[in-house]
Amino acid sequence: MRELHVDTIKTTVKELFLEANYVIGKDIYRKLAQCQEEEESPIGRSILGQIIENDDIAARERVAICQDTGLAILFIELGQDVHIVGGDFNEAINQGVREAYKEGYLRKSAVNDPLFDRINTKDNTPAIIHLSIVPGEKVKILVTPKGFGSENMSATKMLKPADGVQGVRDFVAATAINAGPNPCPPIIVGVGIGGTLEKAAQIAKFATLRQVGQPNPDSRYAKLEEEILTAINKSGVGPGGLGGTTTALAVHIEYFPTHIAGLPVAVNICCHAARHAEKVL
Repeated sequence: MRELHVDTIKTTVKELFLEANYVIGKDIYRKLAQCQEEEESPIGRSILGQIIENDDIAARERVAICQDTGLAILFIELGQDVHIVGGDFNEAINQGVREAYKEGYLRKSAVNDPLFDRINTKDNTPAIIHLSIVPGEKVKILVTPKGFGSENMSATKMLKPADGVQGVRDFVAATAINAGPNPCPPIIVGVGIGGTLEKAAQIAKFATLRQVGQPNPDSRYAKLEEEILTAINKSGVGPGGLGGTTTALAVHIEYFPTHIAGLPVAVNICCHAARHAEKVL
């Protein structure tokens, strides 16, 4: 049994949220540069150039990539042979978030009540934690600060099994295209298929964090990813919603077993930054 002090978790969470908000992923940066070269619209090429310049400045000056520094979301794999010591696991995570958003001058966007009070919690907590218990004695922490310009354009639909591939293809493409300029295109489209209502939404968000350019290992899903991406990019929405051939950088599908009577599908739209960072302890 390995012991892991909560202070290590707190410090790691803090560092990861700072890194995710300041530095765009290398895979996304390369894809943006590639799309700038291939974009057919002059305005689209200009917007992609501005996005790349913005990312360069953010990384160099250690300032936020975007003013919406997101809700704090974490996917954690906790080894079953790890004993957390020194305090409360969840509180350590939230303290790491607090320190990151305070010391990093990141906008605090969390409100305490979603409907009535809507009073800012002033420290961007509580974090949203997706925890999985896995074999071993390591802890993997993956953080993503999710902005709501893109989150607001996400959708879930309980399709029927008879709707099949065509139903999934049409729903995902329509959701992304109808989002228009709101999620700051070019976007990354995460798709969760199967499970239940909430499981599909969870894996859709996780899908946005897959490395851009890495297809689903199942060739059938990889083919569907490519078909949906092509349909979205033929829409003409383009960078910034001002026209062009680069509306989406990638479509990532994840799936999970489901009930014989169901075909849940969730679409999680993510802006071009798709901010995330991870570390294994």
